[in-house]
Amino acid sequence: MSMSANPLSSSGSAPLGTAACAPWHACGCEAALERLASQPRGLGAAEAAKRLARHGRNELPPPARRPAWLRFALQFHNLLIYVLLVSGAVTLVLQHWVDAGVIFGVVVINAIVGFVQEGKAERALEAVRAMLARHAIVLRDGERVQIDAAELVPGDIVLLASGDRVPADLRLVRVKSLRIDEAALTGESAPVDKGDGPVAAEAVLGDRTSMAYLGTVVTYGQASAVVVETGRATELGRIGALVEGAQTLATPLTRRLDQFARQATVFIVIGSALTFLFGWWVHDFPAVEIFLAVVGLAVAAIPEGLPAVVTVTLAIGTQRMAKRHAIVRRLPAVETLGSVTAICTDKTGTLTKNEMTLVSALLPQRTLDVSGVGYVPEGGFGERGEPVAAAGATDLAAFARCALLCNDAALHRDEGGQWQLAGDPTEGALLTLALKAGLDPAAERAEHPRVDEIPFESEHRYMATLHHDHAGHATVYLKGAPERVLDLCRVLPDGSAIDRGAWHAAVERAARAGQRVLALAYRELPAGTAALQQADIDAGFTLLGLAGLIDPPRPEAIEAVARCKSAGIDVKMVTGDHVATAAAIGHQLGLVHREPLEGLEIETLDDATLAGRVLRTGIIARASPEHKLRLVAALRARGHVVAMTGDGVNDAPALKSADIGVAMGGKGTDAAREAADIVLTDDNFASIAAAVGEGRTIFDNIKKALVFILPTNGGEAGVILLAVFLGLALPVTAAQILWINMVTAVTLAIALAFEPPEPGGMARPPRPPAEPLLTPLLLTRVAYVSLLMVAMTFAVFHWQLARGLPLEAARTAAVNMLVLGELTYLFNSRHFVASSLERDTLTANKVAFWMAVLLLAMQVAFTHVPLMQALFKTVALDAAAWGVVAALSLVKFGLVEAEKALLRRLGVQRI
Repeated sequence: MSMSANPLSSSGSAPLGTAACAPWHACGCEAALERLASQPRGLGAAEAAKRLARHGRNELPPPARRPAWLRFALQFHNLLIYVLLVSGAVTLVLQHWVDAGVIFGVVVINAIVGFVQEGKAERALEAVRAMLARHAIVLRDGERVQIDAAELVPGDIVLLASGDRVPADLRLVRVKSLRIDEAALTGESAPVDKGDGPVAAEAVLGDRTSMAYLGTVVTYGQASAVVVETGRATELGRIGALVEGAQTLATPLTRRLDQFARQATVFIVIGSALTFLFGWWVHDFPAVEIFLAVVGLAVAAIPEGLPAVVTVTLAIGTQRMAKRHAIVRRLPAVETLGSVTAICTDKTGTLTKNEMTLVSALLPQRTLDVSGVGYVPEGGFGERGEPVAAAGATDLAAFARCALLCNDAALHRDEGGQWQLAGDPTEGALLTLALKAGLDPAAERAEHPRVDEIPFESEHRYMATLHHDHAGHATVYLKGAPERVLDLCRVLPDGSAIDRGAWHAAVERAARAGQRVLALAYRELPAGTAALQQADIDAGFTLLGLAGLIDPPRPEAIEAVARCKSAGIDVKMVTGDHVATAAAIGHQLGLVHREPLEGLEIETLDDATLAGRVLRTGIIARASPEHKLRLVAALRARGHVVAMTGDGVNDAPALKSADIGVAMGGKGTDAAREAADIVLTDDNFASIAAAVGEGRTIFDNIKKALVFILPTNGGEAGVILLAVFLGLALPVTAAQILWINMVTAVTLAIALAFEPPEPGGMARPPRPPAEPLLTPLLLTRVAYVSLLMVAMTFAVFHWQLARGLPLEAARTAAVNMLVLGELTYLFNSRHFVASSLERDTLTANKVAFWMAVLLLAMQVAFTHVPLMQALFKTVALDAAAWGVVAALSLVKFGLVEAEKALLRRLGVQRI
């Protein structure tokens, strides 16, 4: 075969003059080699160099990153901040240095907090690149050589062995007992048996047994294969492109805050302009004076502390969630998790342990249920709900001995005391059963040493091992596909004939339950037999029983799914597994398992039909990365806020495209972790239910901050508006307003971030995605409290003037009235509607209590320290002034509690 033939292009098209057999998994071995202008002895070095220059290195390009300066600059990209900056700039031109300095100080502090908290750049593509194998064994001119995997080219012949990570997308040419773990790519929980025969062109990714894909791992056997795709053209590279192309969505919180910022900006700008014109034309105020009043109005109305309060609230929520095994990579995701209405979750390793477990032993005379999960050799046996002792159970002992001896896996404890498997997961489950049955692996292997074996081959679908007992007796132990092993068995251990129909029916029942079934058998060979031949595997075996294996759901995942459903969240399992297995697991988890949806069906449905179809089921099987992206889009099109959980490379694009991505941190791949917003350190779906509750608490606390900030800002702005429109002296200056906003945002508003959860937080349905941040009831509260603050501030201000005190004393009293009124209102705001008169109002949130103490100390300094008096034009107050301010603050507290009592009487639970 001429090596100068034009190889396929990087697009995967066939070379000129060569018959196409696309796709690769449908090509025969010879056709694939011909299409690639390759041969079984590999490429020559010169030809490989040419192809490397043509196709490029077998690696993924690094993603573009935003520089730090741009990320910092974007912290100022907010309409409310723009208004403040313009106000500060004009104030600076007018040489009002204190006012301008305080304005710019607040803006810069907010920007720094946001930059520090949200400064982590996305590294999803780098994680995908990190999964590439570092080296590969190839044939070059017929010689085995080890090369950098990045130098692989289409047409290279690669040699694979157990433990190898597949270095490119390969078409298998020669296979010997090959099994590949594709869980990270397809979600398939068990290693896949591979062969070299072509499969149907329409076969989904998990059924392409003639292929080995980049990033997957060989768990058993050997193979030689030809490279068909490298770099971005591989399945893994295509997923990387999907991750790169997936859009990072705005969260419900950011959408609501952006909408609020736009509305507030328009309102404040128009209101300020009208106020300026009214004061200038109607009352003939000097332009500079009325402008400073308008700056004070804008400063009062703009909740400039809100971005910092939201950021701090999210950061505190992040710390809380970390204690509950959830690491937050992107701050707004903390709140989003509390907003989700649908969770699309991967099965393998998320809802299940990703550890095969033998759950049933179908013995000739009875069926035993096996307890315990994973590879921990703890558990027991039961029959019809009654415990069965392993000791003395000869049928179980014979079954377990076969499972132990016809086995190449090993179990050991790691440094942390956790049981770890070395070998094939299915064999690990069989070995764990033997340990549960009380067998000692070392003793059994010493008593029955293995002298020969026939390894598992996909052609004959069984593994056989030959053992002797030091007395010359030779025994063959056999395990494999039940239909194959049953054909080789004639009798049961008691000598009775096999009822093949009954055994095949038992296999079908176990398969419908989602179990993978293996049959175990043995036969005696003539004494002294030292070699095992294929001819020895004939119809002379004795059937020991059937093993039913499954990757079982985590017990805590079942509870977590129930909690999510009670919280009004629709849970959907999206997996690469077969429909029967997925439906069985879904049934155990309590999911809607009727009418499961398959990947092939998804491909035939348009977007509108898919959106309706996915709402009717909780099971989506044989799903590819593109299917997951379409599912997320379909649910979002129906108004859902979607969370996607997973741990594999195949999950990464959907994790990034969903409203929130939740990855597993332990067994999850780097690609999934880096694409996600939240990473669960314990790989436990149950942590999601806890995180959802925490997310709801965080949103509640942010809304409480709004309930607190908006009326207090409204009261401050109302004081200035009323003074301007009535042509009165301003009760507070712009600098004093900034002082109030700064100290109350730093102390009081942030204290609400530490509020404990509201009662029944996980018993209520999710917030409607379209629900505005400012509901009618919340706006009513804002107006009511604002009016109370305006009335009481003017009352104190004019009372001071009536006493014959100077304007500075009246303004000082007015400032303290606003601050103390806000302080008492803080404790009103701890509950939306519930009473704040309970015994622990002051102490339940210790942060709020000590922040109140700090604020009082700051106000005393503001009023009585000479430096502060010089900066803010304040004077000391007498006892009478302090008494009136304190009394009116308590009156306001009582009036707000009266409004909340009225809402409770009307049956209102939230505002």
